Amino acid sequence: MHPRPTRLVHRRALAALLCVPLGLALAGCGPIGGDDGASSDAGGGSGGSGAGSGGRSFSVAAAGDILIHPQLTDQAARDARAAGRTGYDFDRIMAGVAPVIGRADLGICHLEPVLGEPDGPFRTYPDFLVPPQIAKTIKSVGYDTCSTASNHTLDHGPEGVQRTLDTLDREGLRHTGSARSQQEADRPNILDVKGVKVAQLSFASGFNGNEVPRDKPWLANLVSVKAVATAEKQARAAGAEVVILSLHWGREHQPEPSGPQRELARKIARETGVDLVVGHHAHVVQPMEKIDGTWVAYGLGNQLARHDVPSGLTEEGVIGWFEFTQRGGPNGKWEVQARFVPTYTDIPPDHESTPGTDLPGAAPAPARDHRLVDVAAALTSGTAPDGTKLLPEQRARYRLAFERTRGTLLNRGAAKDGLRPLRELPD
Repeated sequence: MHPRPTRLVHRRALAALLCVPLGLALAGCGPIGGDDGASSDAGGGSGGSGAGSGGRSFSVAAAGDILIHPQLTDQAARDARAAGRTGYDFDRIMAGVAPVIGRADLGICHLEPVLGEPDGPFRTYPDFLVPPQIAKTIKSVGYDTCSTASNHTLDHGPEGVQRTLDTLDREGLRHTGSARSQQEADRPNILDVKGVKVAQLSFASGFNGNEVPRDKPWLANLVSVKAVATAEKQARAAGAEVVILSLHWGREHQPEPSGPQRELARKIARETGVDLVVGHHAHVVQPMEKIDGTWVAYGLGNQLARHDVPSGLTEEGVIGWFEFTQRGGPNGKWEVQARFVPTYTDIPPDHESTPGTDLPGAAPAPARDHRLVDVAAALTSGTAPDGTKLLPEQRARYRLAFERTRGTLLNRGAAKDGLRPLRELPD
């Protein structure tokens, strides 16, 4: 983990890149330290809901799938050229979530595709190979560690796993879910978060028909209750006080968790000591549910993706915000308070399929670039990602994203367990 001054420098650098004053760049942090969040301190992060009770506490921001499609690669190339550089720059695309991720004591990302060489070639579905420059941006917006077990982990075999993890290492990002050796697979991913040892585990329910090589069983983690329980025990034995599980599971494009998904969630909650489950793979937001005291986020949707046929739901995502507070002294139980931050990926119109968009006098497009948006922050500030005033259609779309995300997250009864937005919509 980086100390807070380093992460603040990251946010300042990103704000400077976008020619935005730091105060505006941090507008999305309003609830952190306000009525809905926890007060920040000099050591970084939020101080947690237990800051006044004397218990140790820390905050976690965990988001959905990062899956780079060709349209996003093209956008990153345009943004790099606009800044007078060559290559691919994803900073402007993801800048909208930096104020939230950068304020958490621990930022957890889910990197779904295989990272390629800096100049390509790149590939899309079914065998993703994407610009490695995305790792630099993931670090810049405030993430500390990434889960790498997904259905695409083995798209390019052991070489792809090696290159992906080498890239994450170079950018200073911790990772778990795939490995380059048995020794690496056996070493739990444990981070020091405000003096608390926090482990991240990562498993996937399959690899798109690819098999883990028999001579390299450590290459990628296939989920089972036994495997999760074993990994959790290994992490505890290595000193972990809190264990967070990233899980790639369920059915794509389905807002409701599947029966096997719900069954597995219950077994993990009841048969392991995992403290929090954060899910991925559906590419749409799925509910959160507290099961026997353990929060399960079935699916956080897309953090960043651009599917060939956007469904409306695929542009919506959510950042889960979790406050951990220890009760009852240094060996006491950890309690988790769950919050959420709805996000939306602005997608520019497809001019080839939208007749009249280039005609003189045509109405301004709601989005001109691919940009990831914290919708509550944007609606509060009234400002679009490009710095212009929000158009009425943008306001309507962002509000829809927020309300639909909230409805989905709460539809398994999570409201009774305290789940609510980190920041409410303005009136």
